[in-house]
Amino acid sequence: MSRQRIRDIRHDELIDATIKAVHKHGYAAVTMTEIAREAGATAASINYYFGSKERLLGATMQHLLSLLRAAVLRRVAMAATPHERLMALLEANFDDSVYTTEQCSLWVQFWGSAPYVKSLARLHNINRQRVTSNFRAELRALLPEDRRETVREALQSYMDGVWLEATHSSQPLDAAAARDEARRVAQLLLDSEV
Repeated sequence: MSRQRIRDIRHDELIDATIKAVHKHGYAAVTMTEIAREAGATAASINYYFGSKERLLGATMQHLLSLLRAAVLRRVAMAATPHERLMALLEANFDDSVYTTEQCSLWVQFWGSAPYVKSLARLHNINRQRVTSNFRAELRALLPEDRRETVREALQSYMDGVWLEATHSSQPLDAAAARDEARRVAQLLLDSEV
C-alpha cells in the first residue's frame, strides 16, 4: 500500500511539473527533459510512469478535466434552482482549483492542439459536449427556446475569452473576482431582450 501511495504522489508531481513546463515552453515545444527538470526527475522516470510525451500530456489534460468536473459537481450540489445551477456551472470554470495562469495556459494550448492529436481531440470533444449539455439543461428552464442557443454560445465564448486572457496574465489570477464578473455577464444575458 505504501508503494502505491508513493507512486501516486510521484504521478501528481509529474502532472504538476507538466503544467508548469507547458506554460513556460509551450505545448508543442516542451520536451520530456524540460518536464523532468521541472519535476526534479529524469526523462526516464517520466517514461516509466507515462510511456511517452503524448500520454503524459493526455494524462495531464485528464487530470485538469477531473478537477473541473469536481468543481462542477461540488458547486452544482449546493444549487437548488435552474438559475443557481447555471451560476454554479459558470463559477466552476473559475474555481480556485482550475483558474490559474498555468492551467489556463495549458487549456488554451490544448484547445489549439486538439484538432491535430486524436487522443486530445477526444478529450476536447467530451469536455465541450459536457459543458454545452449542462448549459442547455439549465437554460431550458430559464429562457424561451429562441434565445437559449444565443445565450449558451455567448456564455461559453465569454468563458473561453476570459481563459485566453488569463494565459497572458503576469499577476496571479483573482478567481473570486472572475466568478463575480461571470455572474454579472450571465445575468445581463438572461435579462436582455435580444
